Amino acid sequence: MRNASLKRKTNETDISVTVDVDGTGQADIETGIGFLDHMLEQVARHSLMDISLKARGDLHVDQHHTTEDSGIALGQALTKALGDKKGITRYASVLLPMDEALTRVALDISGRPFLVWKVELTRPKIGDMDTELFREWFQAFAQNAGLTLHVECLYGDNNHHMIESCYKGLARALRMALSIDPQQADRVPSTKGTLNG
Repeated sequence: MRNASLKRKTNETDISVTVDVDGTGQADIETGIGFLDHMLEQVARHSLMDISLKARGDLHVDQHHTTEDSGIALGQALTKALGDKKGITRYASVLLPMDEALTRVALDISGRPFLVWKVELTRPKIGDMDTELFREWFQAFAQNAGLTLHVECLYGDNNHHMIESCYKGLARALRMALSIDPQQADRVPSTKGTLNG
């Protein structure tokens, strides 16, 4: 069973998260940030992971801590759910169109976290969310899920479409990379014998 739950509490945020990698894409998300909730719902729906994430943060300060810490918690829960990562496909890449926007996402569930972020947005906010926070979320998630993650919005005009294509691209890439490869279901897909760094 590839599922996990955890709680993460600091002086800035209090987060509980549950992940079922082999779910049906159900989402129960409450961060207090409407657009972030919408994006995390997309991650669940298009990865087919079931994700429950409830966050209470210091939104009276700003949205930074809640955004970053939700990425940390979700990444940690995914790592916990995957265990030794036996049988996973490991690599995936996706071209994700959303209207006029096109985003490329490539990832490796390598245990060696690294983010390449090439997304040029032209607005300071989408809804009430600062656009600079999207990179923070992807960085936190990649770091704590142990992903080598490349996200590049190749083109687009509408910032909402551009960012949504990033999250949906991540979700579809995760769906492929997390799937079990029947040719190596009982072994870790690495000549090192481990994907834990």
